[in-house]
Amino acid sequence: MIPQLVSPTAASPFLPILNLRSSTTMSAAAPLEALFKEKKALRSRARKKLYVPRVEDKNSFMRMLNITRMDDLVANSMDILEPESCDAEGKEREDVMLADAPVDLFLLPGLAFDKSGRRIGRGGGYYDTFLTKYQELAKNRKWKKPLFVALSYSLQILEDGVIPITPNDVPIDALVSSTGVIPISQAANEMHL
Repeated sequence: MIPQLVSPTAASPFLPILNLRSSTTMSAAAPLEALFKEKKALRSRARKKLYVPRVEDKNSFMRMLNITRMDDLVANSMDILEPESCDAEGKEREDVMLADAPVDLFLLPGLAFDKSGRRIGRGGGYYDTFLTKYQELAKNRKWKKPLFVALSYSLQILEDGVIPITPNDVPIDALVSSTGVIPISQAANEMHL
């Protein structure tokens, strides 16, 4: 776990993201401690629904399942926190692909990014595969496209043209680092991030 992501000062880059729009549904990858601190602070203003990734197999299949507290997460075989398929009462967790309402915001992990919206993950294609399917679902249901935002350290932001891309790569809309928010897409610019 990266200590800066759970420190009080590191939580501040999340504030512009969590306060934008009247976002009620979001998705994020662990570590989530900073998000939960911000969620508690915002609880009186709005209830936010949070979906967290769960890797199902090595064929880039990942689901986003609803959680309500940090205790909902357990370490998988790679020591990554993710929700179990069922909650403590044995009920299936809500899968974002079966939800009745759209996700407003996806907070995305990665190893490197650029200001053109390119992102390098860990090479499995899990996020690109999932985000492509989710975009298709949103389009079919006539939902507004969610905002794809990457959380990054400044040193992870590379010069444009350095990150290789493939036709399957899904670009990000904005970058958030300790130095601030970098809007990339027209949607992010229109939101005045």
